[in-house]
Amino acid sequence: MKKRDFLTRCAVASMLPAAPALAAPAGPEGPVLLTISGALGRTNRPGLDPVLDQMMHKHGIGFDKAFGFDARALARLPQVRIKPTLEYDALAHTLSGPLLSTVLEAVGVAPDRSVQLGLRAVDGYNVQISQRDARAYRMLIATHADAKPLALGGLGPQWAVFDADNLAPFKDKPLKERFALCPWGLYHIGVAPA
Repeated sequence: MKKRDFLTRCAVASMLPAAPALAAPAGPEGPVLLTISGALGRTNRPGLDPVLDQMMHKHGIGFDKAFGFDARALARLPQVRIKPTLEYDALAHTLSGPLLSTVLEAVGVAPDRSVQLGLRAVDGYNVQISQRDARAYRMLIATHADAKPLALGGLGPQWAVFDADNLAPFKDKPLKERFALCPWGLYHIGVAPA
């Protein structure tokens, strides 16, 4: 390219409007089904609104910023299947969804970070588990049971669950005692430094 042509093109380009800055990642496209707050590296929603976030407010949850997942965002994460025997009918069911560790990595929680997780269900049931144990148990955020979406009012919208049949700390316990760390109706995860 000739020097004169290059300089002319540069001069013309400098008169054009600047390209717009990249927009921040879009928030959820559908209703938020799972909110994660606390010590995160990535967020997509502002703080708790005590008027619009009634359930979280009544459960004593508070945060300045958080990450909200809708059904599509959870479905975009790598999916895993487990087939535990459930306490409700003593039958094996296929549960699927992303691993809790995958969900945490998606919001910027490093896998080797020492954090405590508060898993909160819609009925207020709250379980505390370390990230280390959740990873060791390959805890799943189940969104489907036997290929059907988990429904609110049933075990959904999500269920934090593991394959208790194949985990040494749980497999020899009576069926009714295997899932105390597994809240169904999961809607919030709090991440706090351990």
